[in-house]
Amino acid sequence: MRLSPVILTVVIAALAYATPPEVAFSRLLPAAPALAAAMWPVLPTVLLGTVCLFLMIGLSIVFPGLGTWWTAAGIIAVTVAAAYGSHVRLQRERTLFQLRLVADAAQQVVLSPMPRRFGSVEIESLYLAAAAEARIGGDFYEVVDTPYGVRLLIGDVRGKGLPAVGAAAAIVNSFREAAYDEADMVSVARRLDASSTRYNAAFPPEGPMERFATALLVEIPHGDRRIEILNCGHPPPLLLNHGELRALAPTTPSPLLNLAELIGDHYTIDTFDFAPGDLLLLYTDGIAEARARDGGFFPLAAWMRQQPPLPPHELLAALHRDLLRYSRGRLDDDIAALAVRLCEPTDDQEVTLAVSP
Repeated sequence: MRLSPVILTVVIAALAYATPPEVAFSRLLPAAPALAAAMWPVLPTVLLGTVCLFLMIGLSIVFPGLGTWWTAAGIIAVTVAAAYGSHVRLQRERTLFQLRLVADAAQQVVLSPMPRRFGSVEIESLYLAAAAEARIGGDFYEVVDTPYGVRLLIGDVRGKGLPAVGAAAAIVNSFREAAYDEADMVSVARRLDASSTRYNAAFPPEGPMERFATALLVEIPHGDRRIEILNCGHPPPLLLNHGELRALAPTTPSPLLNLAELIGDHYTIDTFDFAPGDLLLLYTDGIAEARARDGGFFPLAAWMRQQPPLPPHELLAALHRDLLRYSRGRLDDDIAALAVRLCEPTDDQEVTLAVSP
C-alpha cells in the first residue's frame, strides 16, 4: 500500500512509452501524486510529483506532440493540491492520536487493569466499544479483593458518549471505596446509588429521560462455595455447571441506580451454590442483543451450553470471536463481560484458611 503511488507511476510511464502517442497514457501521471497524498507526508508527495513532471518532459522528447504543457500544468496543480491535502491529513491524524491518548487515560480510570486471579477465584474480562473510534463507553465493570470476599461489579449506563462515560466512572470509583468499607452488599448498592444521584444532579442529562444505570453486584466469600448476588435491573448472570446452564435470576429485583428515590431502596440479595469448576458469566445487554443481518439476536444461552469447560480467558476469547462473526463485525452497543471460575484451593491457601480467625 505504501508503495502503490510509485507502482502507479511506473505503470503509467511504461504504458505511455509502450503504446502509440494517440492513446496518451501520460495524461494519467497526475493521479500518482494525488494517490500519494492519502498515505505519504508532504515532502515525498512533492518529490513524486516532481518525478512525474520530469517523466512527462522525457516522454515529450521521445514522442513530440503529446500536449506536454497541458499535462505538465496538470501535474503541478495536482501536486500542490496533494501536498496541501497531505498536510491537512497529517494534522488530523495527530489530533486523533491525542484524542486516543485521552481515551486511553479515561479507560484506565473506568476500566483499570485487574489481576486474572484472586486466590482460588480466576477472572477474565472483555470490553468492546460499539464505536470503532472509541475505547470506552457506558458499560463498566470492576473486581476487588476485600476482607469480605472477592466482589464484582458490572453494569450499563443508559446513553452513550462522554456523559455516559462520566456516570460510569462515578459508579466505578464509588464501588472501589464502598466494596472495602461496607460489610454487606446492600450498603454498597446504596453507596453506588448515592454517587450516581450526585453525579446526575451535577451533570443533568440532555432531554426529558433520566440517566440511570443497571448494575450487578456479586460477592464470592473466601473459602466458601457460594456466591451472593444483588441485581439492580441487570441481565442475570449465567452459571455453567458440568454442562448444565442456569440463569441466576433475582427473586425480587432491586432498583436501578439513580432510581431508588423514586421507587424505593429495597434491595434483595440472593445466594447460589458455586462449586470448584463452575463457570460464571456476567455480561451487559450488548451481548444478548447483538444482531445478525436478519435481525436475530445472539443466542447467548444456547452458545454457553455448547461450550466445553474452558478457562475464563479462553471462554471470552471464543465469545469475542463468535460475536464478531455473528454480527459481521457490526456491534450496535457496547459490550462488557466477566468470566469467573472457582478453582480448587492450593495447599498454601488451605493452610491460610485453616489458621484464619
